[in-house]
Amino acid sequence: MADSWATSEGTRRSMLANKRRDTTTELAVRRLLHARGLRYRVDYAPVAELRRRADIVFTRARIAVFLDGCFWHGCPEHATHPKRNAEYWGPKLAANIERDRDTDRRLEEAGWRVLRFWEHEAPSAVADRISTALTTERRD
Repeated sequence: MADSWATSEGTRRSMLANKRRDTTTELAVRRLLHARGLRYRVDYAPVAELRRRADIVFTRARIAVFLDGCFWHGCPEHATHPKRNAEYWGPKLAANIERDRDTDRRLEEAGWRVLRFWEHEAPSAVADRISTALTTERRD
């Protein structure tokens, strides 16, 4: 484990096991959207030059959906602040939140609607809000 950022081998294994896509929350929401007849792109960059990927993208409606993990994106209800290796985690998590705000701003400037949800939100409620946003877009 030489030169690793992890504080222990267990931490290293745990961090490597984190999924970038197809999380339980994403799969549940996508399953509900698909059952409603909605079609979308998965893990897709709405604006290629931006090099940031949304979890679910509706290209025609120009809606980018992000399903954010509470730890990684600073959920106001569930975020935790690690005590071990805090000098690493504090700036890393703060940078994630700042990048999220920058992504929102840049996508909106490019004409996209950004929807963000927390991993702890009920998949059915998330799917309802996405469906509503799509219906609203189609009427405009």
